[in-house]
Amino acid sequence: SVSILIFNTSRQCFIVVKQFRPAVYMCEVERHRPQVFQIQDKEQFPRLEDPLPAVVGVTYELCAGIVDKPDLSLEEIACEEVLEECGYRISVADLRKITSYRSGVGVTGSRQTLFYAEVTDQMRIGGGGGQPEEGELIEVVEIPLEESMKFAYDETFLKTMSVIFSFMWFQNNIAPKLPKK
Repeated sequence: SVSILIFNTSRQCFIVVKQFRPAVYMCEVERHRPQVFQIQDKEQFPRLEDPLPAVVGVTYELCAGIVDKPDLSLEEIACEEVLEECGYRISVADLRKITSYRSGVGVTGSRQTLFYAEVTDQMRIGGGGGQPEEGELIEVVEIPLEESMKFAYDETFLKTMSVIFSFMWFQNNIAPKLPKK
């Protein structure tokens, strides 16, 4: 897969996405309603009589996507994802590779390549939101630069490790070069 740390230079904010993740929701169900998983009949999953609100399964994530188009490079796939999920048109030349790493090591062991891209308000040509026909329901969220590290460490915001890592990378590699206000 690919993921992209997007920084809007016009407004000095990060562009991330929020979306519902069934696995995260089910972990919360197991934590708050363990009796649901103590069923004897494994063929029939009981109806959740007192469901948790869907928001417990919503996470903040970097714009990302799976590598499922063999005719496209990782960079081209990243550009497509930025447009689909966040509404910004970027080119391959706008991307900077940060690193590759393993994600989902307990389940899939996938290799993810992390890119960095700077965008401006003028590069936004759509609303983003993903592709509903593929089951995506994505909300585009802006995290102001001055609040980003507080956000990264605030455990009340469910987020992926890539968000935390990439914000730290930015603070070490990009922020020192930004013009001082």
